[in-house]
Order: sequence, then structure tokens, then C-alpha cells
Amino acid sequence: MSRVSLLLSESWSSIRQNLSTTAAATMTVLIGMCLLGLFIALGSWVLSWSNHIQKELKVQVYFCTTASMPDCSADATPAQEHAVGRALRNSPHVGKVIRVSKAQGLAQEKKLDPQLFAVTLTSNPLPDKLVVTTTSAKYTPTLGKAVCAAHYSGVEACPAAGSSHYGDAGGVQWGSTITRRVLTIGKVISLVFLIAVVLLVIASTLLIANTIRLSIFARRREIEVMKLVGASNWFIRGPFMLEGLLCGLAGSLLAVVLLLLGKSLVLPTVLGHIQQGSGSDGVHALSFTLNAVALLAAGLLLGAAGSGLTLRRFLQV
Repeated sequence: MSRVSLLLSESWSSIRQNLSTTAAATMTVLIGMCLLGLFIALGSWVLSWSNHIQKELKVQVYFCTTASMPDCSADATPAQEHAVGRALRNSPHVGKVIRVSKAQGLAQEKKLDPQLFAVTLTSNPLPDKLVVTTTSAKYTPTLGKAVCAAHYSGVEACPAAGSSHYGDAGGVQWGSTITRRVLTIGKVISLVFLIAVVLLVIASTLLIANTIRLSIFARRREIEVMKLVGASNWFIRGPFMLEGLLCGLAGSLLAVVLLLLGKSLVLPTVLGHIQQGSGSDGVHALSFTLNAVALLAAGLLLGAAGSGLTLRRFLQV
């Protein structure tokens, strides 16, 4: 207990005697953690949006109907539709298969765009179809190509591979062009988010270390005297690391408070403009509680690491 009390008293005395450098270190942590918190929130929202868009990628298998498909010689029978559905459900990487009848398809189209049905139709031109969701968006093109290559009986033929309409028309459609773009964008977003977080953490660590170095440099004579009279490295390092921990904790807490104010005052207006008509109702950023815990942990870690690493050169007496 005596060592703990000595450690606390030395740290508190150092903070009181060096208020300017302590304040500078705390403000550095505050700025770094604010930027990190904002980027985590924005980056996680963008990643969630990317995943939300990827979940909309599906393979649609259209069955033959002579009413609207001239290439089909006969309507697909229920047995043929059942056989295709069973084969798809047994395929790897298939998560869900939903059958949409021509009546259900017509009702969905009317709901999506009622203006197209201003004129009463004499018959239903839509075919029965299967909507297939893969276990991961990256398997969507693979599954679409496999279904095309299988040439299932009762399914309209696909355009030839290499055609500009391949994957976007015919009996098996997966939006080849859009799917490729969405998957590419998802990979780029993930890579950019990872690189940006790493760079921001490195920059924050360097800024905190340089700020704390000023405080340690001002007391280098004190460190030399303690070292010469026999104090161990950890006995000298302890108060400085505790000081760094306190600066990191204070800066992180202030950053969390600022982010909380921004979340309460600014975020509702911003999200109202983003989500209005964007179809992003299911998109969410990382929860504020987890973000705050991550910032507090990062602030404590950076403060202690900045003090400990910076002090190493001054202990070589």
C-alpha cells in the first residue's frame, strides 16, 4: 500500500507541477479520440450500408411461359418447377429459395409501380420464378453462372456467356454488372476503413508520445538523480505511466462527452436527410456504448504506451 500511495502521490504532484504539458497531452488525446470515434461511427455505418446492399443481391430463376417468352416452346410444369427448386436448395452456398408465382409477382409489381398498370391487363404476362439468396453475396455470380450452365428443364435459356446481357437478362438473372460493382465497392470500403483506422491510431500514438516527451524532458534531471541513487526502472516509470493513463482517461472521457452531445444534437438531423428515400432503414453504425468503451480503452492504452516508450531513452543513465 505504501508503494501504491507513493505512486499516486508522485503522479498527482507531477500533474500539478506541469499543468501545461498535462493539458496539452489531454487535449491531444481528446482530439485523437474524437477523430477515432467519428471515424469508427462513420466507417461502421458505411460498412453496414455496404452489407445491406449486398444482402439485396439475389439470383432470380424465371420459368418458361409462352405468353411472354417466345423462346419457350411450352409452359413450365409444376413438376419441373419443383425439381429446379429442390436442386437449388441442395446446392452449396444457397441460403434461401422463395417461389414467387405469377400472381404474386403481378401484385408486387403493382405495389412497386402502380402507374404501369393504369390500363387493365387482359392476362398476366409474368412467369413463375424462384428468388435465391446465397449465404454470402460473393457467391451470387457463381451460383447464377452455375444455374445457367445447368440448363434446367422449364427454365428460359440464358444469353451466351460473354454477351453484354449475360446475367442481366434471360431465364437466370443476377444483375451481373451491378453485382460486380457492389462487391468491388464493398471490398474497397472495408480496405479503406481498415487502413484509415490503423493510420489514425498510429498518428494519435505519435502525437501523444511527443506531447508526453516534453513533460519527461523537463524532468530529465530528476530521472537521472533517481536512477543514480538506485531506483529501478519500473519505480521511475510507474508515476509517468500513471500520469499518461490519467491523461488518456481524461481525454477519452471528454471525447465521449463531445460525441454524446453530437449524437444527441446533430445526428438526428443528419440521419433524417440520409435515410429519407435512401432505403437505408436497416443500416446502423456501431452502438455508441461499444464505441465509447473502445475509445476509453484506446485512450488508456495510448496514454500508458506513450509514456512508457518515451521514457526508455531517459532511463539509460
